[in-house]
Amino acid sequence: MKIVVIGGTGRIGSKVVARLRDQGHEVVAAAPTTGIDILTGEGLDAAMVGASVVVDLANSRSFEAAAALDFFRTAGRNLLAAEAETGVRHHLALSVVGTEKLSASGYFRAKQAQEKLIRDSGIPYTIVHSTQFFEFLPGIIQSAAEGSTIRLAPALVQPIASEDVADAVAYLALQPPANGIVEIAGPERESLCGLAQRFMRLIEDPREVVADVHARYFGAELAADTLVPSDTAWKGSLDFDHWLERSEFAAGYDQPHEVH
Repeated sequence: MKIVVIGGTGRIGSKVVARLRDQGHEVVAAAPTTGIDILTGEGLDAAMVGASVVVDLANSRSFEAAAALDFFRTAGRNLLAAEAETGVRHHLALSVVGTEKLSASGYFRAKQAQEKLIRDSGIPYTIVHSTQFFEFLPGIIQSAAEGSTIRLAPALVQPIASEDVADAVAYLALQPPANGIVEIAGPERESLCGLAQRFMRLIEDPREVVADVHARYFGAELAADTLVPSDTAWKGSLDFDHWLERSEFAAGYDQPHEVH
């Protein structure tokens, strides 16, 4: 089967490409560096010829409202038009758990617009709603910095490792289209501020984490359950401790010894 992975050279995309190729599929890793640009349309039509599935993992480089909306609308229209022209039978897009609850955020309004384009396209689809990646935790912490204080909401999160995201996306790309949303998440829930505090202690970041129910996440306040999935979500296997052991931060802390 021919599968086109948009964003196929990125953090998740490169893993998805490898998994699908290992299963014997013909996979196109689509990115500007490989001559395929979803914003200009360069190389897009040729890449789609003969493709059965398109996996869209592209993301806006800017979280500013207007820029993100322009990205997702332009990319979505170009991509879906090329798919319709060449008869693609399954469009899978990676999005975020809680997108529909975060209209106060310009970035998430842009994600909502992306998802609407997909639903209205007439192409069979699966929208994968993922929780936050563990790998994004340092960026989330830094975005909440106010001098020596990190101000984060006590809302629940259920973060997932990028390895598990890639496993889920590669699996779902080969399944019949859901024509709806499939949620994926990590195995454990805890508060966003609590997770940040735990991570910062392990990497010896001395800044103080303050729990603030009014702290904004990409411009939106969070309810307790905004960022967590339903009980039917597909769950990855890597929890925080096991992700950390494999991460670039592993050398910076003393890992616990296994007891035999």
